[in-house]
Amino acid sequence: MQHWTGSGAAWREFGDDLREGWQQHEAAVVYDCATNGPQHHTFSGPLLRDVVDDAGPSFDSRRRKDRSRFLLAVSGGDGHHTVLSWAEIDADFGGTPILLATRLDGQELDEVGSQLVVPSDRCGARCISAIRSIWIGACRVPST
Repeated sequence: MQHWTGSGAAWREFGDDLREGWQQHEAAVVYDCATNGPQHHTFSGPLLRDVVDDAGPSFDSRRRKDRSRFLLAVSGGDGHHTVLSWAEIDADFGGTPILLATRLDGQELDEVGSQLVVPSDRCGARCISAIRSIWIGACRVPST
């Protein structure tokens, strides 16, 4: 199990690292908001997969079935959180280009913090603002 956390100045420094340490990607998204209708935004930042790959997840990257058991839980500063499967972001499976956004509509997210963005989602429920932690661990199947 791995867990990265951050808050305050340390997290902003991590945000700077996200802009400088990895290739930046851009995604134009339209989220169908239940209360405000379609929301059009452009996000940019590194891919979640690139960042967690560099952190060295604790599984054998050569074994597909091993990788497919892992989950990522992302928590935000406003109390929202979501869970993703490693297979969603792994190029051998879903390959979804999920971002750790550092810019929203051309504006730096330094003050509010990095944001998880799933461009392929129809609604923005899995967008996590002000990321405070990312947990990676294996899904354990309950014994029967």
